[in-house]
Amino acid sequence: MMLAHMLAAVMGGVKASGGVITAAGGYTIHTFTGSGTFTALVDGLSVDYLVVAGGGGGGYNGGGGGGGAGGLLQGTGLSLGSAAAWTITVGDGGAGGTGLDGNYRGSNGGDSVFDSYTSIGGGGGGASSIFPSGLSGGSGGGGSTGGGATSGQGYAGGSNGGFASGGGGGGAGSAGGTATGYGSGVEGGYGASSDISGSTVTYAGGGGGFTCAGGSGGGGAGGTGVSAATDGASNTGGGGGGGGTSRAGGNGGSGVVVIRYLS
Repeated sequence: MMLAHMLAAVMGGVKASGGVITAAGGYTIHTFTGSGTFTALVDGLSVDYLVVAGGGGGGYNGGGGGGGAGGLLQGTGLSLGSAAAWTITVGDGGAGGTGLDGNYRGSNGGDSVFDSYTSIGGGGGGASSIFPSGLSGGSGGGGSTGGGATSGQGYAGGSNGGFASGGGGGGAGSAGGTATGYGSGVEGGYGASSDISGSTVTYAGGGGGFTCAGGSGGGGAGGTGVSAATDGASNTGGGGGGGGTSRAGGNGGSGVVVIRYLS
């Protein structure tokens, strides 16, 4: 009975199981918004893939840097060999700095994994005067010194321009901007686009520094003296925005894994 179901699925163009399955443009698409298992039902399946890690959280307070975007890897024509199962890991977003119990700097996002491809979680944003430097990750968090990025996955975070200013988190498409002086902020780095889901979507934007917008691709906006920072968008790997005056940084957005093949 199980073999009959597998044959029926393959004849219908579905050559694997796992995730949310859709179809577009002659492709069958498996989208994982949480961890799971991708199982190829045929030998020699050739797939395209997108692996985005969770974004980093933004730093606390008005000088809080934006969180770095989750690392992004994508490719085409990967041959999976024999029919088998692969564990899919989708990274969570990192927590924003709250200023409570020594938690000032944002936390790094979680890694996302498919096959031998591991996208590194985004770096947390630095706080204004305590733990000010951004953390390294897939893309780096903004801070007094911006965090570094993972080669081929993203860009570095921007630097703060002084007290009460916030550097932007790095994105998959550009580095976070550098703040220019007291009371200033700067936007997060922009993300990278992909049409693997059947429509063009931008992923992995960096979180914005104090008062500024996040980068395209789900980056959260920085807070102000009266408004809270915003979180990175779920399943984009966007970094969380840097905190406003005496306010928490935004949480990073969770990652996503997308796999497709010709139907």
